[in-house]
Amino acid sequence: MSGSAAFDAFLRTAPSLEGLLTQVARAAAADASVLILGPAGSGRSSLARAVHQASSRRRQPLVEVDIAAIPSTLFESEFFGFEAGAFTGADRSSPGRALRAEGGTMILDHVEELPLASQPKLLRLLAERRFQPLGGKDRKADIRFVAIGAADLERRVEQGSFRADLYYRLEVLTFSLPALARRKSDFSAIFDYFLDDLSARTGRGDLRLTDRALRWMLQYGWPGNLRQVRNVLERAVIAQPRAVALDPPPPADVTRPPRSLADTEQEAILAALAHTRGHQGRAAELLGISRKTLWEKRKRYRIP
Repeated sequence: MSGSAAFDAFLRTAPSLEGLLTQVARAAAADASVLILGPAGSGRSSLARAVHQASSRRRQPLVEVDIAAIPSTLFESEFFGFEAGAFTGADRSSPGRALRAEGGTMILDHVEELPLASQPKLLRLLAERRFQPLGGKDRKADIRFVAIGAADLERRVEQGSFRADLYYRLEVLTFSLPALARRKSDFSAIFDYFLDDLSARTGRGDLRLTDRALRWMLQYGWPGNLRQVRNVLERAVIAQPRAVALDPPPPADVTRPPRSLADTEQEAILAALAHTRGHQGRAAELLGISRKTLWEKRKRYRIP
């Protein structure tokens, strides 16, 4: 996908952000670090990938790292790799994420989750463009960084839970995505985008919403942002396998007592796994959680 095509695709779910996307497109052409802030589910990951596709590195590797999914004790070996014999159990070498991203782009998702003890190691990679695999020799790194962080990342710096020097290395070019509740003019475009995508993936024809569903979806605040919209429509497709006009129920039905969170969560996990035919990664993406979180929830609910 070309750079313009990547931004055009993003613009389909964010027509109100056209001015912001013009600035991001200019930033993508540079090689400086980019920081994308905003609430989860607001399109941060899609925008980060568009930055790579619009850059001069688009034909080079794109490595996405979910910081929240890497245990702090494994950060160095996962990120920088290791040589055989570097520690007990290291029977053979592993290249690590930094080496895999050589010449290309690394997306650092949930960067605010990086433990303080690991932050100096990432800082050196950003500042000096060098890293050292465990048990190996120091080496250079040619990587462009795009970080994704929570909207309150600057406040975390003030509180001391995120290093100021690392923050300033990441925020050379910073862009903030607003919550979906502040983009109500985009709602219709967003619904059309996801319905077109579901139509193409399921071969169900031109999927649309019933008038009743469209009315409440336009009025709802969508606290889960784009991710929640997609999940609601995905569930409607699963629950109404023969329907072309989808009629998903509102997220909250005030006429009946609410179901327990555990029951709702189990049902959503089972539906996602059924829809993806047991593929853990795609099911986690559908649910808007990490693979590690999905694994932990399956274990808790004893879902095979």
